[in-house]
Amino acid sequence: MNTALLLETLGWLGVVAYVLAYLLLTLGVLKPNGYPFHILNMLGAASLIVYSLEYGDKPNVAVNVIWLMIGIGAVVRRMVRNSSRNL
Repeated sequence: MNTALLLETLGWLGVVAYVLAYLLLTLGVLKPNGYPFHILNMLGAASLIVYSLEYGDKPNVAVNVIWLMIGIGAVVRRMVRNSSRNL
């Protein structure tokens, strides 16, 4: 597989992850504070960061870095809360 096709596939994977996360949230399948929702969003962000960096799309890189940081923060916050409950 050539690099351009790999990057294109990665970009589309990011789009699918974002849309799937939102669709499943809207349908009530995922909870907004659940790990699966945040993991799908982080996967989407990371994929689109790589894709956007390759093509120099700085605004898209910026928004996806922010989106990724929000997701990481939410997951870390939930993990800390869960670990403090188990003490």
